[in-house]
Amino acid sequence: MWKKIFGVVAFLLLIMLVWQYELVVYGLGQAEGQLKIIWNARPIEEVLNDPAVADSLKQKILLTQDIREFAIESLGVNDSDSYKSVFDQKGKPVLWVVTACEPFSMEDKKWEFPILGSFSYKGFFDYNKALKEKAKWEAEGYDTGIRTVSAWSTLGILDDPIMSGLLFRSEGELANTIVHELTHATLFVKNDLKFNENLASFVGDKGAELFLKSKYGDKSEPFLQYVNYQYDRKLFAEHMLEGVHRLDSLYRSFSPNMRLEDKQVLKEREIRSILTDARALGFRSERYRMLVSKLSGQDELPNNTFFKRYVRYQATVSSLEEEFKEQFEGDIKVFLEYLKKKYGA
Repeated sequence: MWKKIFGVVAFLLLIMLVWQYELVVYGLGQAEGQLKIIWNARPIEEVLNDPAVADSLKQKILLTQDIREFAIESLGVNDSDSYKSVFDQKGKPVLWVVTACEPFSMEDKKWEFPILGSFSYKGFFDYNKALKEKAKWEAEGYDTGIRTVSAWSTLGILDDPIMSGLLFRSEGELANTIVHELTHATLFVKNDLKFNENLASFVGDKGAELFLKSKYGDKSEPFLQYVNYQYDRKLFAEHMLEGVHRLDSLYRSFSPNMRLEDKQVLKEREIRSILTDARALGFRSERYRMLVSKLSGQDELPNNTFFKRYVRYQATVSSLEEEFKEQFEGDIKVFLEYLKKKYGA
């Protein structure tokens, strides 16, 4: 009986391998990379008792547990065993994400994955494979981008560890990231990446603010530092979203017989204008002034993938906040419970 069952399973796997060879190989590579991280993550208690680990990092690890507990009890994210272990990145990135977008349209390239649905990015634990994917779509004429990822969620399927790189972030940014990823593990809507990421961004933003206020007070340095950071972050994101509309309008004005070279000149001119206009934004910190200066001063300008990132993570945050305030009186726990019932957790 068991031989027959194993035979059928093996046959089905063989068919799947032949039919979707590239996807299967990719999936196996991702599974290997993810499992290596989980396998090599150390329980928090072990790290805290390790004399070789700096006290400052131990304090940040303890802070992650406060953030996790606050997110579960006060924000209503799902409880799990995530963020109860630490993976040492040894100062190196471990995951890279590739994005692609039409060169004269704000249309993303979509990657399809069984069960999870479509995504406008593709992750790799192998940098060379990420570069190969990027080159593949560049050859097809797409704008492409590649960036490192400091944290991600396995959507509650596995117990996600704390990535050691996060421990060097400020209290506010650390709280924002953990709440963001725990939100993904609480609510995930198939084939709606924009909703998923914008919701996680919104809950991460608000949740971190509430946590800092609760733990340190609204006159504390961690709270005020975070508020100023969020002000600049929102200001920059809104300008980039306006940039998306400007580029989209430009692309729609192109005639079908327009020369590629002329399109490219107008595109680069508009992008440079968007970045130049960003210099006049009233940032509160040097951090974003330096970012704008760097982006506008480099020879290779940002392309469509850079701007679409803000659509992916920030485009509907304002409308979510409006709904949150008007219908749920500022109670994230009630808001999340409503969304879980609406979409299914």
